[in-house]
Amino acid sequence: MGQYLIDNNAISNYFSGLFTEKGMDFMAEVFDQTPTISVITEIEALSWINPDKSKEQIVKAFVKDASILALTPAVVAQCVSIRRSRKIKTPDAIMAATAIVHNLTLITSDSDFKNISGLQVIDPHSL
Repeated sequence: MGQYLIDNNAISNYFSGLFTEKGMDFMAEVFDQTPTISVITEIEALSWINPDKSKEQIVKAFVKDASILALTPAVVAQCVSIRRSRKIKTPDAIMAATAIVHNLTLITSDSDFKNISGLQVIDPHSL
């Protein structure tokens, strides 16, 4: 199994059971490792509000168990390069830059990450 950076939409889709069986199996394998997320995903996941507080607790436990990659000068430089080359939201550019700098494959269902030079992406919906 490779090394992955997990986007918030992949986390929420997994915990909501929205992937195909193959996608769910893939995500379960990724989650069985020490999952890796960016500081952006940490913020997004912990900001999630759900009427079912038990689901919020599951997400909080996931974040607590994850390896969280912080912003570094190398990530900032890569982010700036990405944003100068295309129109992309800053949080998405930070996610892409984090994956590139740490040589990780980004797990996401967000099409905004297509065609970013040096970025490898896998969408569990496509499995």
